[in-house]
Amino acid sequence: MKRFFGWMPGIASAMVQGPWGGKSDGPEGNDGSGKGGDGGPRNPWTQPGRAPGGKGPSAIEELLRRSRESFGQGGGGGGFGNLPPRPAGKTLWPAAVGILILLWLVLTCFHRVGPQERGVVTLLGKYSRTLSPGISLTLPAPLENVTTVDVEEIRAIDIGSPSAQSENLVLTGDQNIIDLAYSVRWNIRSPELYLFQLSDPDATVREVAESAMRSVVASVSLDDALGAGRTEIEQQVEQRMQEILDGYRSGIRVQGVAIKQADPPTAVNDAFKAVSAAQQTAQTYLNEARAAAQQVTAKAQGEAAAFDKVYEQYKLSPDVTRRRMYYETMEGVLSNVDKTLIESGNVTPFLPLPELKRRAQGAAASSGAAAAEGGQ
Repeated sequence: MKRFFGWMPGIASAMVQGPWGGKSDGPEGNDGSGKGGDGGPRNPWTQPGRAPGGKGPSAIEELLRRSRESFGQGGGGGGFGNLPPRPAGKTLWPAAVGILILLWLVLTCFHRVGPQERGVVTLLGKYSRTLSPGISLTLPAPLENVTTVDVEEIRAIDIGSPSAQSENLVLTGDQNIIDLAYSVRWNIRSPELYLFQLSDPDATVREVAESAMRSVVASVSLDDALGAGRTEIEQQVEQRMQEILDGYRSGIRVQGVAIKQADPPTAVNDAFKAVSAAQQTAQTYLNEARAAAQQVTAKAQGEAAAFDKVYEQYKLSPDVTRRRMYYETMEGVLSNVDKTLIESGNVTPFLPLPELKRRAQGAAASSGAAAAEGGQ
């Protein structure tokens, strides 16, 4: 800026005065006729305001002098810009240029690569090598440029988010439609391939994930997609994505796929819930029937085991066992009926103990009901 403005006074003076000098109010001034005050032609090389025979510097000489001063070459001027002159009379601009060159070399030749990063070096725009973590030395820019890439960061892409209003509809293998929401986690395995093989890595990973998910879901049933086979679907999608990305030479490693939502479309969600409730009710009835069948089977098996034991004892002593079984059977039959004993020749009085027992039980039940009514 100082050099530029140093030229301005001389340029302005030359533009105002012109090559032949400006007007003057003195006796040597121009009277408008193109002649000097004495009637003769003016000297174009004399400075305005001076007599033709004077020895003062001309306008051109003054302009050159001011120019030399602005560049630090004058006797009383400073150095380059604001730099002071050295004792020998020379400026410090060579030293300043050297410092700038040194800074340029230091800033563009030495590179620090973090523990989780890799540095990709390009020589004149072409891939050269990959730098490991630490301090590395390269050629100065623009000959070699270094791009650092974080290879440990886990990146995630959400597809069909549950909070989104739009649905991500996918067709299953049994011609049903479900709304899927899932996420994909990935990181960079090869930074040089990641930078130069894919123009938009995020978009590529998203498209590959959608393609792999639709391909896998199209081979499973609706029930598997809704819950039973989610883990297997996630594993198959991850494997298929890795195969496709390796074919692209993308330098990306798929860390995992997680299904966050698998629901029927909104239009049929209510009907689907009703069908699911009916299926659950039917499953409940089936479970109860199975439980009852298991109880009956266990009871029958127990009775069969008891009969086998009785049969073993019967084989050891048939008469005794036959008589004991007869008594036990008659006791079980006659214990709940009224009995009348008749003997030949005489009539023996019989005490009706079962009838008295029933009456006593009826009276106790009546008193209990009356007590309950009185308490209310």
